[in-house]
Amino acid sequence: MSANMEIKCFTVGPFSENTYLLEKDEQAILIDPGFFEPGEYRHFTEELEKSGHDLIAVLLTHAHVDHVLGLEKVLKDFEIPVYINHTDLYLWNNFSQQAQMFGFRAAGFDFTPEPLPEQKNFKVGNFIFDVLYTPGHSPDHVALYAESYGFIIAGDTLFQESIGRTDLYKGDFDLLAQSIRKKLYTLPDDTTVYAGHGPATTIGHEKKFNAFVRE
Repeated sequence: MSANMEIKCFTVGPFSENTYLLEKDEQAILIDPGFFEPGEYRHFTEELEKSGHDLIAVLLTHAHVDHVLGLEKVLKDFEIPVYINHTDLYLWNNFSQQAQMFGFRAAGFDFTPEPLPEQKNFKVGNFIFDVLYTPGHSPDHVALYAESYGFIIAGDTLFQESIGRTDLYKGDFDLLAQSIRKKLYTLPDDTTVYAGHGPATTIGHEKKFNAFVRE
């Protein structure tokens, strides 16, 4: 990974979700803000202030509640766009009901985020990603591949020696396995995988040791 991008991981919320702050060339983007406790959000803002970078956008790999819990806090302090895949907006549109299912109180959102369709060279500020559509864990799921930096933000598609659950709305194990094999396992083996839960891994490691989806 080139020295001019820094990736900071905040493991937050009751589900130990990984929220990522990417910083490059005086700009920053936030991926999957799952902040739940006030101290978690405060830690993020302190880190951002310390770096001196300007937060320019929020990107969501998908709209499951644990990846969106902190978005309301973020948008109160930062007037920035939010991006999500529009293939299926049910989870986004029913965020408050999702939260209730897991025992949280959370208001829904009165806006539709910017679209994040599958595409090569998606650019937001100084950041460029290939957006890979990876359904199976959820119908709106994408992964963000930074080829020149050798990493992918995989959300809840692929974990270290595990995969995302498929027992929620429109979860589909066969579809998830297909997403992993066709979109992720085709990446270089040394690609670092930053997962939505748990430690980072590599594509090569998962192809060898992931018991759920073999190459």
